[in-house]
Amino acid sequence: MLTVHFVRHGESAANAGNATSDPALIPLTEKGWEQARAVSEFFVQAPSLIVTSPFERARDTAQPTIQRFPGVPVETWAVEEFTYLSPGRCANTTAAERKPWVEAYWHSGDPDFIDGLGTESFSSLIQRARDSLRLLNGISGQVVIFGHGQFIQAVRWLIMHSPEYIDPAAMKAFRRFDTNNAITNCQIMTITHDGQRWLLKGN
Repeated sequence: MLTVHFVRHGESAANAGNATSDPALIPLTEKGWEQARAVSEFFVQAPSLIVTSPFERARDTAQPTIQRFPGVPVETWAVEEFTYLSPGRCANTTAAERKPWVEAYWHSGDPDFIDGLGTESFSSLIQRARDSLRLLNGISGQVVIFGHGQFIQAVRWLIMHSPEYIDPAAMKAFRRFDTNNAITNCQIMTITHDGQRWLLKGN
């Protein structure tokens, strides 16, 4: 049996409403660090593997857990946040300022659209989520993955809905699902694999 805990990063500067630029370098706030320390206390036993996104806010959220279990291997996987708006266009903007662009992106419903350098398509996000589940197959014990809200939602959505095609209807269905089931900072989403299928635990 494999148990996987997906942990969304702690509160970041962007979550707190501050202007940010490079999506990979957004730092945690002091509250985010406090949340990260609290998460480390959630795990009673050492996991068999700790995985982190390459983005700063996820790596920093993982640090207290890594320090608590220094003998556990740590790997970096492609579980970073879904960056779908051009970082160049969004430089030094707040979440409130980006909201019209966000709404326009999801309203377009084009799963293959790429908004320029440093972004990916919705189809690519879903493929990364599928790839992460494939990487987990064959691992036993307990894995903790420090990642991001929409990436974790993509994993949860795939398990719950198993979409056959990633088309405009699927993209809009995901957006509704994400909006109605928001994942908060340092929320933990747990899944298990019984050797045959993935199951959501307590979600």
